[in-house]
Amino acid sequence: MAGPLSGIRVLDLSRVMAGPWCTQILADLGAEVIKIERPGLGDDTRHWGPPWFKDSQGNTTKQSAYYLSANRGKHSVTVDIGSEEGQALIRELAAECDVLVENFKTGGLDKKGLGYADLSKINPGLIYCSVTGFGHTGPMAADAGYDYLIQAQSGLMSITGVADGQPGAGPMRVGMAVADLTTGMNAVIAILSAVHHRTNTGEGQHLDMALLDVQVSWMANQAQNYFCSGKVPGRTGEYHPNLAPYQPFPTKDGKVIIAVGNDGQFQRLCKALGQPELAEDPRFATNPQRVLHREELVGKLCECTRTKTSREWMDCLVGVHVPCGPIQNLAEVFEDPQVQARNMKIELEHPQLGKVPGIANPIKFSKTPQVYRKAPPLLGEDTDTILQRVLDKSPEDIESLRARGVL
Repeated sequence: MAGPLSGIRVLDLSRVMAGPWCTQILADLGAEVIKIERPGLGDDTRHWGPPWFKDSQGNTTKQSAYYLSANRGKHSVTVDIGSEEGQALIRELAAECDVLVENFKTGGLDKKGLGYADLSKINPGLIYCSVTGFGHTGPMAADAGYDYLIQAQSGLMSITGVADGQPGAGPMRVGMAVADLTTGMNAVIAILSAVHHRTNTGEGQHLDMALLDVQVSWMANQAQNYFCSGKVPGRTGEYHPNLAPYQPFPTKDGKVIIAVGNDGQFQRLCKALGQPELAEDPRFATNPQRVLHREELVGKLCECTRTKTSREWMDCLVGVHVPCGPIQNLAEVFEDPQVQARNMKIELEHPQLGKVPGIANPIKFSKTPQVYRKAPPLLGEDTDTILQRVLDKSPEDIESLRARGVL
């Protein structure tokens, strides 16, 4: 079954994570994605290991886990875009595509005659999405941007980690490349919006996506806390700055998260813990009061939660509609019955590597379900097929280009 983006063709000039994450989502949704890679080297992340993929016999391959995480569903075509002939090929491909995604430094492709101003003359309907660290304007436009730098500069690290005055206090990086991933997601939103605009007008356009912009926008309620109070939010470690109780609690054998979102849930929590009087205490009866008296409240709740195991508390609290859950490692995540029921782990058949595992796209469609058509490609495995089918190149043309080092 064709996906909802069937018929959309994407030229992917991106590498590493933000751009490839965007184009993988587009591929999951049914778009044809042609990934351009450097001959002999490919995407930088092909070499970002260990860990490397192990085949069904347990043999280690040269396929990095990092590359495999963001490149399924794509066709790999090798082109040396540093050469004039390679640049000419990119122009030919751009003329046949609906969308182009790139994450070169600002102005990098303009120097090769592959910027939006050049390609839009060839294809006025082209949607050209640029992903950079800091965008195409401003004093840092020419600077390289990496996820760690963005997490720091955007304020994310300032609110992440153990609170001041406690052991281990200090800013902390989030354990995933969140600036890259969220920029990839926002780029998909931008591209789909531009596709709708083009449907109405026939016009393509340039999309200027910056990691810093996206991560600043994802500060969301914490930024609004600052706007409304004038106080700079700090690190709160385990607890939520606007809700209480909303944090891990110790149990007989570990910890569980208890996430109370309203006063009714708090009343049921107190009853389940055998402390119904806490819900009547003026210090704790409403969320604003609980936030102000958090330390006293948490101390009282911890005395009770330590008396049972994590499983016992989860069964008890979920049964009375109080949100409660485990803190799981990744091995536990993919054994979780709910994760399994939602089919969040997939396997794709690869012609050389056997079954390649991956995380499913989280979008669930009722009419156009996800169809994962292609495992992450080997370097250049689709070069001949794409050039023949899309550009009508003959085998002789392709062999000549390869002999001259263009492919």
